[in-house]
Amino acid sequence: MKLEPHAHSEGQLVYAAAGALATTTERGTWVAPFNRVTWTPPGFDHSHRIYGSTDVRLFVIPAELGGDLVAYPSVFAVTPLLREALLVLTDRREVRPGAYERLLAVVIDELTDTPEQSLHLPEPRDDRLRAVTDLLHADPGRTATLTELGRTAGASERTLSRLFHTELGMSFHRWRTTLRIHHALAHLTNGMSVTDTATECGWSNPSSFIDAFTTVVGQTPGRYQADLAAFRH
Repeated sequence: MKLEPHAHSEGQLVYAAAGALATTTERGTWVAPFNRVTWTPPGFDHSHRIYGSTDVRLFVIPAELGGDLVAYPSVFAVTPLLREALLVLTDRREVRPGAYERLLAVVIDELTDTPEQSLHLPEPRDDRLRAVTDLLHADPGRTATLTELGRTAGASERTLSRLFHTELGMSFHRWRTTLRIHHALAHLTNGMSVTDTATECGWSNPSSFIDAFTTVVGQTPGRYQADLAAFRH
């Protein structure tokens, strides 16, 4: 399921209590599995893509509260306290006046730490770099080297390597790994096995995939699927 680009006059938190959610803005794409929540400040055009059997919760953040959060789209790790607060805000009817606002203030307090950037995939503006990233978006499992991709894009490996660092703030290897993790999250959420996901996304063996996934997401793919199944029930 995909929601086309749109913007809001107020801030928005989107939490996939189950499943995974991708949010795309002019600054790139963030993927938020059930242990992350996305933040989009007012005025940013953004779109969403939902993967798997999801349970998406939407929260409007008034300007007077959103000012305490970062001024750009981000993803935050979901602590146990934050998860419970988000679920209560959408599952329970407000009984005492002001209870909703007090709980929302707790949510904001939990989100004032540094946002999680490991799942952010920036997108280029340079035409040569975009030609390379478009090829990888079309086939994340593609094993071509930067030199080989550069021949298609009409740029040298040295030039492309420099562009990845100066324009995207990361190496080619890190960008491609992040792209593959995005796709791996979608596959795992949809029930694909760890081994098949590793192969589909371009890893030479499951062990290297597990290491990369754990480094970026903070848990093994097997633990991610087990936790996802537990939350769904």
